[in-house]
Amino acid sequence: MTHRLRFRPGRGLALLCALLGTLCESGPGQIRYSVPEELEKGSFVGSIAKDLGLEPLELAERGVRIVSRGRTQLFSLNPRSGSLVTAGRIDREELCAHSARCLVKFNILVEDKLKIFEVEVEIKDINDNAPNFLTEELEVKIGELTVPGTRFPLKTAFDPDVGVNSLQSYNLSPNDYFSLAVNSVSDGATYPELVLERALDREKKEVHQLDLIASDGGDPIRSGNLCLQVIVLDANDNPPVFTQPEYHVSVQENVPVGTRLVTVNATDPDEGFNAQVTYILDKMPGKITQLFDLNSVTGDISILKSLDYEDSVFYEIKIEAQDGPGLLSRAKILVTVLDVNDNAPEVTITSLTGSVPEEATAGREIALINVHDRDSEQNGQVTVFVLGNLPFNLEKSIDQYYRLVTAESLDHEKVSEYNITLKATDGGHPPLSTETHITLHVTDINDNSPAFSEASYSAYIPENNPRGASIFSVTAQDPDSDSNARITYSLTEDTHQGAPLSSYITINSNTGVLYALRSFDYEEFRDLQILVTASDSGNPPLSTNVSMSLFVLDQNDNMPEILYPTLPTDGSTGVELAPRSAEPGYLVTKVVAVDRDSGQNAWLSYHLLKATEPGLFSVGLHTGEVRTARALLDRDALKQSLLVAVQDHGQHPLSATVTLTIAVADRIPDVLADLGSVRTPADPDDSDLTLYLVVAVATVSCVFLAFVIVLLALRLRRWHTSRLFQAASSGLAGTPASHFVGGDGVRSFLQTYSHEVSLTGDSRKSHFIFPRPNYADTLISQESCEKSEPLLVSQDLLEPKRDPKLLEIHQSCLNV
Repeated sequence: MTHRLRFRPGRGLALLCALLGTLCESGPGQIRYSVPEELEKGSFVGSIAKDLGLEPLELAERGVRIVSRGRTQLFSLNPRSGSLVTAGRIDREELCAHSARCLVKFNILVEDKLKIFEVEVEIKDINDNAPNFLTEELEVKIGELTVPGTRFPLKTAFDPDVGVNSLQSYNLSPNDYFSLAVNSVSDGATYPELVLERALDREKKEVHQLDLIASDGGDPIRSGNLCLQVIVLDANDNPPVFTQPEYHVSVQENVPVGTRLVTVNATDPDEGFNAQVTYILDKMPGKITQLFDLNSVTGDISILKSLDYEDSVFYEIKIEAQDGPGLLSRAKILVTVLDVNDNAPEVTITSLTGSVPEEATAGREIALINVHDRDSEQNGQVTVFVLGNLPFNLEKSIDQYYRLVTAESLDHEKVSEYNITLKATDGGHPPLSTETHITLHVTDINDNSPAFSEASYSAYIPENNPRGASIFSVTAQDPDSDSNARITYSLTEDTHQGAPLSSYITINSNTGVLYALRSFDYEEFRDLQILVTASDSGNPPLSTNVSMSLFVLDQNDNMPEILYPTLPTDGSTGVELAPRSAEPGYLVTKVVAVDRDSGQNAWLSYHLLKATEPGLFSVGLHTGEVRTARALLDRDALKQSLLVAVQDHGQHPLSATVTLTIAVADRIPDVLADLGSVRTPADPDDSDLTLYLVVAVATVSCVFLAFVIVLLALRLRRWHTSRLFQAASSGLAGTPASHFVGGDGVRSFLQTYSHEVSLTGDSRKSHFIFPRPNYADTLISQESCEKSEPLLVSQDLLEPKRDPKLLEIHQSCLNV
């Protein structure tokens, strides 16, 4: 039984056709099927179980299988349905090429019966391939003088399908010059030919584009195209022709030099030398030839110099195209220059007021400003404003004019000068801007008094300053300006120690520098109070006072003053007594000195510079006490000379020296006797030495007795008023009354060592001095300070009387 398949349009019906495939049996053991190509894998081919007389499930039980012959298996068995199905997609053209019939043969083996069946499957062709030319384009050259009716062979198309699905016909796209002729040969193949129907004219049409269409007979019909390019060979009978009579170009003004704007093109339908076109720039007056360049070969128009929209917006360039023999044609190039934002805004100050009084109210006009931008449209739209937080506003006037006015009252003391910055910005992308600076001065009024930097001042000047020396400088500030801030300094009139202040100090009225008019002495006065006035030059003037304290600093300008011993006015030398029985440390005398300076400059130290017997006496470093350093020996000289230096502790220390003469003897007569033996022979008066000493001793004894009696009487009367006197009296309880000083004198000696008692061996007088004490660290009574006159006693009075009480008192004083 044989089944025939009919194909309907569409691949979707292919499966239906397979299901309706025809099974044919031609003789025992041979089964035939037919199936269209390009079916999906697993598509039904035929019911092999039914054709073998088996149930579907018996295929596996009986070992039914396909026996291949060494080629790719195109079919397989479905054991569930008992059907023969495709093993993959089948391409008829790949299997059978261009054969009219495509048969696939294989065997089916039933193993249990050892029977084999031959199966033949015919693969039916479907229209799955379109006719195809081996090339996509074909160029045909035909001279324009070719005779109509001439034929030109064309390429043939190929279609792998067979039968009605194969190539059936050729067609040529409609045109006025050509037609298509198809020739058949003995094997049935067809060959298309192009037939010229009418004479060609290259000047009218140089190239003819045609399409050759090859179609098959399938359903639907498939076709393939071949593009035919018919080139007409021309004669030289036409001049060059520009592609367009006018070329329009728009270019931005900031394009770089050398940029190509446009390429003009002129064509000549002729060929060879007649078709060689040269481009020429028409010579015209003006800047055209300076700005633009035309390439004579390529027709490129480029820029020689930078364009500027602000100079010219439009250019017209005339060009010519000329072929070899000299035929030419003309065209124009119209160049439009486009504006770019290449110009910053311009700000012009039309009117300006350089200064404004500080009392001016808001709205005071300062300047009239004009803004302008050479660019156009949005690039020329300018916005102007004031930079910073300044008290000024911009008000729009007419056109592009603005008024700069004050936004509030100005204050010279806060800001005396404004640096106003106006910024103008255009609307371009990116925007450009310009800044303009205006300096505005705020004029001042005198509404502020001068002010010193300190509430009060303190100045220090060393004493002994040179006259006219600069002491100090005061400075006052006035926030006003000009004459309102011009300050004059002066001192308030006053007196000091009865003298006008102007005799001590003066001030520079312009600089405020104070100068000393005299040399100050720390010992005279230590401070000076000054009132400085600072006045401005406004109308009316304003002033401010400040106090200043001027302190005089001490300098080491006074050398130590030796109070004891003091050289008599007659040039005699004082003599101190040291008994030969004195033990080491025995107080012989004391050097008393003061320094009028203060502080470290008044700290004194005592030094033994030279001695007759080195090591016999020592001097206290800070006390000035002269003591024995060892016991006195008989071999020690009666007269001992000591050179004592007193030095202060100033930065540049000053010193004074004194020579002490110490007589080594137990009694005054011994002193007198011994002094006679050691007197200087060169003195012509030494012969009367003994007589003078006796008279001095007697006189001193009498005077001392009377003086002590008077002092004791005064002590009893003043007992209740002087506590210091009581202390002194208790210290004198075991001491005999002195023939030299009274109670106040004793107290003064004990407290200050400020007395002087000297016996001289080389003069006729003894010297007794009660000077005024001057110690910064000692409190003394006013009464004792008032006793400062020296008492001179003739030495002759001491000679006849050797009063033991006198020696005893003298010894006691020395011990103290």
